[in-house]
Amino acid sequence: MLTDNPFAEISASMSPTVMKTYVVIMILLVAGGTLFDVIHKKSARYFFENWKKSKNRGTQPVGGGRVVGLAIQTLAVDVLASGEFCNARRRVAHLLTMHGFLLYVVTTAIMVFGYPTPAVPTPGIVPFLWHLGALMVCVGGYWFWFFIRADVAAEGNSPLRFMRADLFILSLLASVTLALVWSAVQAGGASWSGAVFGLYAIATAALFGSVPWSKFAHMFFKPAAALHKRVAEADGSMDNLPPPADAPATFGLGIKREAPRHY
Repeated sequence: MLTDNPFAEISASMSPTVMKTYVVIMILLVAGGTLFDVIHKKSARYFFENWKKSKNRGTQPVGGGRVVGLAIQTLAVDVLASGEFCNARRRVAHLLTMHGFLLYVVTTAIMVFGYPTPAVPTPGIVPFLWHLGALMVCVGGYWFWFFIRADVAAEGNSPLRFMRADLFILSLLASVTLALVWSAVQAGGASWSGAVFGLYAIATAALFGSVPWSKFAHMFFKPAAALHKRVAEADGSMDNLPPPADAPATFGLGIKREAPRHY
């Protein structure tokens, strides 16, 4: 099962062109949803205006070479290693989910477009990495959902409590879970594998089609925000900002306000 290409196996009952078209539509949904999010929430305009204001507050110039170095540092620390997370458990769960999702998406595209039928043998490593990526998402995602979420860990709310902000993680977990189930039942020759595939396709469409209402687009904004923060620290504009709201402060009775805990 782990080295079988499930997309090639289903080509016996479905044209590879249909699956390729479906993947292209999913890509267009992500691009269109992200663009809608940028325009509707005016996040890009806010980002560039804030960057311009930061440059005006800066006390020392930052050259192009330094910006490139900061961009590489942002990619290595903030993006690939999720360095913004203070809590170790949350960081590990996020890394498993993020890297698993990337592995899952890339290998899906390779199998669908490169090895759509059994006539072109799929290298065993590709479906193996597809299954591994899906399993990583499940481990990181379910760990986060049931044990790490702030409102569950700190406030004692039910792990089944659902809010719109949870749309991305829930649709992601539904998609990869059904992908694994579909692969397993298809490898076993079950007659109802087609029904599971249909559910998998619906869950995946919900994942990529809900970009304007979920946190999917945040994965494109967060690296830019992290780079902006590093540049602001380098040019001194960060030092000219007022202290953050969560900074320790004293009140009339001499009591210090504690910084919020990270879950």
